[in-house]
Amino acid sequence: SAVNLVLPPRCAGCGSIVGSTAGFCPDCWSTLDFLSGPACSRCDLPMETLMAEEALCGACLADPPPYSRVHVPLAYGAATRSIVMRLKYGRKTGFARLMARLMRRRLQDDARGDPTAEPPLFIPVPLHRWRIWSRGFNQSAEVAGHLARATGWPLLVDGLHRHKRTPPLRGLGRRDRAKTVRGAFTVRDSARSQLSGRRILLVDDVFTTGATAA
Repeated sequence: SAVNLVLPPRCAGCGSIVGSTAGFCPDCWSTLDFLSGPACSRCDLPMETLMAEEALCGACLADPPPYSRVHVPLAYGAATRSIVMRLKYGRKTGFARLMARLMRRRLQDDARGDPTAEPPLFIPVPLHRWRIWSRGFNQSAEVAGHLARATGWPLLVDGLHRHKRTPPLRGLGRRDRAKTVRGAFTVRDSARSQLSGRRILLVDDVFTTGATAA
């Protein structure tokens, strides 16, 4: 109570004071576009109707991605953009917990899987070392850490290595994004035995064309 009095909870979208730590004021909450309707079973792209439970969008039919499933909780909008930008560039690392809470909603199907099966392994998309030094942290690793603590599933922070320094992908199309990140990542030799045969949950802050995930 004392902390809330001195540092009252603020909306993650607009920064206005809110009455609880729920994350958003009513106005910003009303703008959130939760992706819970019909969607492509591979990339999670919203679809008007589903012809079958495992229906794919045209892009995934034409060029199936190498990953098996994408879980996207929210469409990118003003409020979600504010969270991402303030986390990455404003160093508001507390937003990582909020993002993890929103992401976890889309992992309920995984949570209801076979209880005897080995749990999936969280791995964050790595940043290049220069980006880590300038930013001070990896936002995807922060989110993955909160997801691991909330689910009890294991986390491997340094399983992947980003050895190629790439420019920001903002504003690039699908083809240019894929070209930019091609060859940027490798699996660390020390992690190969841990990854072999495991189901991996790759964690990133924003999913656009899927170039980084691929």
